[in-house]
Amino acid sequence: MQVQLETLNQLERRLSISVPREEITEQVNARLKHVAKTAKIAGFRPGKAPMKIVAQNYGFRIQEEVLGETVEVSFGQAVQEQKLRVAGYPRFEPKDAAEETGDFQFSATFEVYPEVVIGDLAAAQIEKPVLELSDAEVDKTVDILRRQRTRFERVERAAADGDRVIVDFKGSIDGVLFDGGTAENHAFLLGKGQMLPGFEAGVIGMKEDETKSVSVDFPADYHGADVAGKTAVFEITVKNVAAAILPEVDAEFAKSLGIVDGDVEKMRAEVRGNLEREVRFRLKARAKENVMTALIAAAPLDLPKALVQLEIGRLAEGALADLKARGIDPKYVPFSPEMFEAQAQRRVHLGLALAELVKGSGLEAKAEQVKAVIEDLAQNYEDPSEVVAWYFEDRERLAGPESMALEDNVVEFVLAKAQVTEKGVSFEELMGQQG
Repeated sequence: MQVQLETLNQLERRLSISVPREEITEQVNARLKHVAKTAKIAGFRPGKAPMKIVAQNYGFRIQEEVLGETVEVSFGQAVQEQKLRVAGYPRFEPKDAAEETGDFQFSATFEVYPEVVIGDLAAAQIEKPVLELSDAEVDKTVDILRRQRTRFERVERAAADGDRVIVDFKGSIDGVLFDGGTAENHAFLLGKGQMLPGFEAGVIGMKEDETKSVSVDFPADYHGADVAGKTAVFEITVKNVAAAILPEVDAEFAKSLGIVDGDVEKMRAEVRGNLEREVRFRLKARAKENVMTALIAAAPLDLPKALVQLEIGRLAEGALADLKARGIDPKYVPFSPEMFEAQAQRRVHLGLALAELVKGSGLEAKAEQVKAVIEDLAQNYEDPSEVVAWYFEDRERLAGPESMALEDNVVEFVLAKAQVTEKGVSFEELMGQQG
């Protein structure tokens, strides 16, 4: 076998491989002889047909099989001999395919993995978010839990912000009813932006059984193209006004949160514990994101297009699966692979940089670290021991916790070397809450 290596650009390579025709012929003849022993050909008893007839019936298929295997095996050998790390799938092209004489020649064009060099991490500047949890955050969370358990009680007064109202309405533009502008027994909360501002403003102050017409302006960028930028008149009838009644923070409320004896202080302690775990998780996630961004900046490199395309495919496939799982027909959510390109590039870049850092600095996850990650995850469940046992029942289930432990090692390693600045974040910002 003869091999010639060409460098086409920074990462692209081409191997031109030549295999003696005799080797191909020997393999084809050997397989034909093997097939001839049991070949069933019309006019001949099984295994008794002349080799010429066997070759006529099976020769083409066998030759194609041999050539395919030769390409695969010889390419693998050439890659090993040249000490190449192939990224993605090669593109094979035969040479002189029509000729039956001379050596069998083909080329393989592919990309190789780039050389990854991690720069000076001591020069990296990384922000580490911090938050000291206080009683105020516990109070705010308890209040959120109360609002989640809000009940509504009918009132005989004018509707106000925070009330739930049930209405019938008919909307028309220039006196003509439009699609989506009519509903009966439609319930919504006033002041929560569930309806257009003009609609809500018209309902505020109305009482049960009252009817009036309200002029409502649709925004120019409204999702309904037929009504965007237009003014509609809605005839609204209020059928029910109900005030929000929040539960008191008492024994019954504590029991509703799983505190069997209704002890309010136990409830607050549990809320604090859950908050501390969630805050710790989110702070760690933000710090990790900043570390990974710094790691990418410290390891500039050319990305193999093949790996980026494979990652784009995985991301697109995952997005489609998510849409289907939520009962959404993908054809109604137009997206293209290009939407995932930046994310795919970041993932590939980060994967290459992480692999180099882990290998060069011995940051592989240890068994006790993986177990600690699993135990921490299990604290969010009613019976943590069951969750821990579930993970260890199947080796494949450990992949996620192992990856998390490895990333924790990387974050700790980089933060220990980099210039770290602590930055306070608000509870609302961290938890993604508004006001």
